[in-house]
Amino acid sequence: MNAPPAPDASVPESTRALSLELLLSNLPGAAYRCLNDGEWTMEFVSDGIERLTGYSASTFTSRPGLSYASLIHPEDRLGVERAVAAAIENGRAFQMTYRIRCTNGTIKWICEQGALNPNAPGPGVLEGYMCDFTRIKQADLMVLEQASFLQRARDAIVAMDMYSRITYWNHGAERLYGWSASEAKGKKFSELLSDDLHAYHAAYETTLANGVWSGELTHVRRDGSAVDTDTRWTLLAPDEALGACQKILVIGTDISERKHNEAKIFRLAFFDPLTDLPNRANLLDHLRRALLGSARTRKCGALMFCDLDNFKFLNDTQGHAAGDLLLQAVARRLEHCVREADMVARLGGDEFVILIQPLEDNREAAAAQAETVAAKVVAAMAAPFQLGDLNYTLSVSVGVATLCGSTDTVESTLRQADAAMYQAKASGRNTFRFHDPGIQAAWSARAELENGLRRAMRHNEFVLHYQPQLDRAGHVIGAEALLRWRLPNGKVMYPAEFIRAAEESGLIIDIGAWVLRTACNQLAHWQRSPETAGLTLSVNVSARQFTEPDFVPMMQRIFEQSGVQPSGLKLELTESLVVSDFTQTAHTMATLKRRGLSFSLDDFGTGYSSLAYLRKLPLDQLKIDHSFMRDVLTDQNDASIVRSIIALGDSLGLQVIAEGVETPGQRQFLSDAGCYIYQGFLFQHALSAEHFAQYARGLH
Repeated sequence: MNAPPAPDASVPESTRALSLELLLSNLPGAAYRCLNDGEWTMEFVSDGIERLTGYSASTFTSRPGLSYASLIHPEDRLGVERAVAAAIENGRAFQMTYRIRCTNGTIKWICEQGALNPNAPGPGVLEGYMCDFTRIKQADLMVLEQASFLQRARDAIVAMDMYSRITYWNHGAERLYGWSASEAKGKKFSELLSDDLHAYHAAYETTLANGVWSGELTHVRRDGSAVDTDTRWTLLAPDEALGACQKILVIGTDISERKHNEAKIFRLAFFDPLTDLPNRANLLDHLRRALLGSARTRKCGALMFCDLDNFKFLNDTQGHAAGDLLLQAVARRLEHCVREADMVARLGGDEFVILIQPLEDNREAAAAQAETVAAKVVAAMAAPFQLGDLNYTLSVSVGVATLCGSTDTVESTLRQADAAMYQAKASGRNTFRFHDPGIQAAWSARAELENGLRRAMRHNEFVLHYQPQLDRAGHVIGAEALLRWRLPNGKVMYPAEFIRAAEESGLIIDIGAWVLRTACNQLAHWQRSPETAGLTLSVNVSARQFTEPDFVPMMQRIFEQSGVQPSGLKLELTESLVVSDFTQTAHTMATLKRRGLSFSLDDFGTGYSSLAYLRKLPLDQLKIDHSFMRDVLTDQNDASIVRSIIALGDSLGLQVIAEGVETPGQRQFLSDAGCYIYQGFLFQHALSAEHFAQYARGLH
């Protein structure tokens, strides 16, 4: 080994040291020399170290000084130690990058290279150079990150030249289409993926003209399957500085699952899941379109309501699984009874509808076509159904209404077909009937009645009258609130004339709430007067109203707003309510009972009375129905029933009241049997609130 050249003796030592110091101080990084004293302590470091770390050179060379190794990021420290140790052990130079933490807390990347000086005396001298590598490292990381993003993107990213040859193919494209990058590059995009060359060329031409195109394309995978993609094409201008040619960037997102879900949602929204037939919403849409087309073409069609006769019997005896099998089989038979242009839909339950498209010139021809289909439907349903091991026979009732867009509407057509179906039921079932104008008139009257009820609520046309309830001494102890409807023309309608329509239309909820509010306000008024403070007030509550989820909170609001004492209020419930939903009814009654209300079982004896529920319900009173009182003196059966009800009430500790008491003989019969509270025309008709108060004071 040659010895290093001797220093030039003509240059003073101090001058040489000053020149070297000036040279090192002007370097962008920092030169250093470390002595191996067990920890590689810095003996010298140039001033450039302050630009790198923020610490002056003397900070590292003084005794005791700051260890440079302490600035190295904890995650990089072990790697640096191992790299230096390996280089020294193998007698070679090292080069590495790592992070340090500067005085201001910032992180810098450092590139360091060095080696052990073989000519230095002592245990060893390590010499090297460090520079700031942060900008280069960040740029490198950014390039790697962007390339990684493109490769790891879930979307398929493909670049092709102006001849459709693929020049870039990321991992997303591999996952979506099945070909690897090496297989795809150089292939023509149109030949490799496109199943619809017309759509490909349209996208290509639009991209060239506008610089961008987006839309949905169906591509072919490597395995031959199709994939739906939401695709965007972008024309990339050439980059002369980089020598890059003009290209088209294609980004495709797999929307197969979305398309599948959309189709699934569509079927859920517009098709019956059991029979796979169009559902009510689908039918209404097609019926609306048919009527619009009919109005334009002046053609006529028909609508048919098909209701299975006694379907409930099958469900009750064989279970719902057998019922479902039957409905599916019925759907298939109905489809075979119609033309391809016609529609079979399921409304729900055992109700099916057939829409005969408006293709005939007049209603007579449409009726003839519908008659042919209806006869086929009745005949098809008559053939036995094989439901697993069960051989089952049923019949169908069909209602037919012709339709013409110039005069009919969706609502009128549905209503007419439904009415005709009920006419077929009334005619003995297993047949079909056309819409009868007389039935339509009845429906119109019903609609007019419902509209009148809505008007009555808006214009405060309802009033309450109060029928007195008396004890055996002839004293008024309370009243029953009875609803009356006073029409604008002065006519008064009684509940029997409109309550059913209110129940079926749902208006009974609002009407019932009005009755309860008005009754509680009147009772509170009575409670503020000494002469009427002890009266009770009975109010009929419909089954539909009592089972409403907010019935109890509504009653609480009424109590608070009216200031009534709930102990004076008695709610009259029907047996049908108790039997239909015993658990919920009992819970609601118990809740209100704790508020002080009492309960009367109305029309007792007309339903299916059960001692079991009489014992379990918090009842206070049984009310003998007026139908038993009418012939109680002449019909031994009615007399026996009334005596039994009185005896039952007595045994259960329940008060018994009889309504419909019209003669002294009826009153005497009740008294002899042990019933001492009465209500009926023998005493008084229902009175207005003002006249009732006068009547009650007179008998007080």
